[in-house]
Formats: sequence, structure tokens, C-alpha cells
Amino acid sequence: MTATKNWKLFKDNLGPQNPIFVQVLGICSTLAVTNVVKNTLVMCLGLIFTTALSNLALSLIRNSIPPRVRMMVEVLVIACMVIVVDIYLKAFYPDISRQLGPYVGLIITNCIVMGHTEAVALTSPPLPALVDGFSAGVGYSYVLLLIACCRELLGTGAVWGVQVLGPHWVNWSIMVMAPGGFFVLAVFVWIVKGWGERPAQKAQA
Repeated sequence: MTATKNWKLFKDNLGPQNPIFVQVLGICSTLAVTNVVKNTLVMCLGLIFTTALSNLALSLIRNSIPPRVRMMVEVLVIACMVIVVDIYLKAFYPDISRQLGPYVGLIITNCIVMGHTEAVALTSPPLPALVDGFSAGVGYSYVLLLIACCRELLGTGAVWGVQVLGPHWVNWSIMVMAPGGFFVLAVFVWIVKGWGERPAQKAQA
């Protein structure tokens, strides 16, 4: 029974309760880092690490946290995880760390991380909390990677530095600028909502 619940929790964060498509959380990252696929992947891995381990850590100590300082403890734990990610990037991937700049630190205030620690980590045993944090990060990540692939392809004609479109392709400058992220996200949400609501409307009819 527990395995079934954990699997349902995992699937919900990928689809029916996707942090971006359904809950519309973490939109700042869509604007900030999705113009280059490589940077987006690094950011996504950092967020998966943070959401999963923050949920696990807070679940383990949830019964020892005084209610009055609940939020402060959450931020402290999340900040520790983000500092680990930031130090790792600076040590092993300094170029990517410089390109991401302050956006790694902003994972601390990402509403996906805060929301799942508040709603799940403080009310669930460690394993479901870990599954929830990991799946929420994965659900966030695949959406951002799709957006990044579209933006980099249309904006530069390449993906991951590999030229895909021919020499006659005219780059869409808007795709490498901030508005391009919201434009692509809006198209994706429109497609997902349209496909998701159409079967429900047919079933009601």
C-alpha cells in the first residue's frame, strides 16, 4: 500500500500536479535560465538535489521543530542544500557558475521548494517526503528543459552548442531574451491545458 501511495505521489508531480503546468510555480526560473540548455540542466539538477534532500531532512526532524520557528528552520535547511550546490559548481564548473550568477542562490526562495517542504516534508514520513521532493524537482525540470530546447533552437539555431538548423536560418532574437521564456511557457501551458481539458469535456458530454 505504501509503495502504491509513493508511486501515485511520484506520478502526480510529473503530471496532474506538475509544479509549472498545473500549479504555475517557479516561473522566475523560466525567465532566468532557459535560454541555454546546458545552464538549464545544471539549474534543474541543483533544484532536484535541493527539493529531495530538504524534504528528507525536514521530515526527519519534523517532530523536533517548534511551530514558532518552522519557517526559519525550513529556510535554513534549504539554504544549506543550496550552498552545497553553489560550492560544487564553483569548484568543478566555474564557467557555468559564473553564467548562472545569483540564480543558484535564488533556489532558496523558489516557491516549489518552500511549498513542498511546508505541505509534505513537515507532515509526512521520510520516504514519502523524499519521493515528493524528488518528483517535484523532476516535474519542474523536464518542463524547463523542453522550454530551453525550444528557446535555444529558435534563438541560435543550435541545441547544446550543436548546430541543428541550416545556415539560412534567421535567429529569433526574442527567444534569447527574457520575454521568450514566458512566450514559450504560455504556448506549452495552452497545449497541455487544451489536451487535458478536452477529454474531460467529452466525458461530461
